[in-house]
Amino acid sequence: MKQHYFNHALIFREDICIGCSHCMTACPTEAIRVKNGKAKLIDERCVDCGECYRVCPVGAITVDQNSLEEISNYEYPIALVPSVFSGQFPDNITHTEIIQSFYELGFSEVYEVEHSVDFVVEEYEKYLQKDHARPFISTFCPSVVRLIQVKFPTLIPNLLLLKAPLDYTALYARKKLLDQGVEPEKIGVFYITPCAAKIVAINSPVGEERSAINGALNMDYMFNKSFRIIKNGISSKNNTSKKPLSKQSICWSLTTGESSIFSNIRSLAIDEISNVLEFLEKVENDELDGIDFLELRACDESCAGGILCQGNRFLTAEKLRKRATYCETVEHKNKPKKEKEFFEMIDYLREHSEVQPIPARPIMKLDDNVVDAMNKMKRMYEVNKVLPQVDCGICGTPSCQSFAEDIVQGRAGIKQCVFVQRILEQNEKLLAGDSANIMKDIWGHKKLNKNSLRDELKDII
Repeated sequence: MKQHYFNHALIFREDICIGCSHCMTACPTEAIRVKNGKAKLIDERCVDCGECYRVCPVGAITVDQNSLEEISNYEYPIALVPSVFSGQFPDNITHTEIIQSFYELGFSEVYEVEHSVDFVVEEYEKYLQKDHARPFISTFCPSVVRLIQVKFPTLIPNLLLLKAPLDYTALYARKKLLDQGVEPEKIGVFYITPCAAKIVAINSPVGEERSAINGALNMDYMFNKSFRIIKNGISSKNNTSKKPLSKQSICWSLTTGESSIFSNIRSLAIDEISNVLEFLEKVENDELDGIDFLELRACDESCAGGILCQGNRFLTAEKLRKRATYCETVEHKNKPKKEKEFFEMIDYLREHSEVQPIPARPIMKLDDNVVDAMNKMKRMYEVNKVLPQVDCGICGTPSCQSFAEDIVQGRAGIKQCVFVQRILEQNEKLLAGDSANIMKDIWGHKKLNKNSLRDELKDII
């Protein structure tokens, strides 16, 4: 059985893929190639950011997720609902109705993920007092953590080794039932996820042996289920009298959600993965000074822009900020004390607060042997010099540099380059038929079948 470098939540369906290369060109870590007319994933490069999922025109990329039916396997199924979920509903649907719909779906308890943010803020403030590499980099976004692992391993010491609110809320919800005498195997915790990366973080957590969460449910699917129940009318009322979220809790998963809590240090919020890549390069090259904290999110508008969100990310963010303002001016007018029950569990949560050091998994590790790696690096540089540097993608790789690496690693041959083919043909070292066969191996026979295209070409040429 193949041992995967990473676990992934994105699944490439070869039976649907048309080999259009949209995903290959969109991938920020150049993790996708086209071979035999189908998209192929290079396991160690993928960070599950979902950019390929966004651009696929035929739905050939799907997300591996749990089924709602799985909650019936547990006597006490718990739903962890992020605030961005409620931000996608029309204004005439109340937050209470949204939460109630989950009880109708069969959950015994429902918590908003940001239930633990006030506790997390305190832990952040303590952690930032440590003698630690600056800037501190948030580990809230799993795609960013993996991106640093594979592309910026020198910045791993900068990662803030604390759990996200999702993990603390899961620990709290589970421990609350355990303290009531419920057997562990009867408790099932499910997260309503806006992205694929969170699914990976649950199934294969970085820095800890296992997650406190049993599974992840597609937010797009759950939105439709919840909306249908609300439209048909909520039939019963459950106890939802949990502490209302604070303003910073509601906005935590949006851009500036984390960075805004710091008033005495310089902090920045960067969203959308291409912006994150550009900024991390500046940090790695020591081009920036005086930054203490970085909030980095792979999606535009952060979790509101997750690939599994139903609503428009800008409208979702607007609605959440309105809700946050309302909570600040009305519900929190009297500044209620922190939820007693949650903070009674503070010692337990702090005991499980930090995660283990995160390992580097660089994608540019050409060989385990240092001498061989250096020779490959030299060879890669030589190959790259003779390539046209147009990054056309016709060779089935996203750029000339990645093509040079594939050649050195034995994943490709230099004759796949269409420019090299023309030069070899001019020098009578390659026949036109051989060039066509090479292209068929990359893009599939259908795209280069002269019989199927003959009539169409006759009318055009």
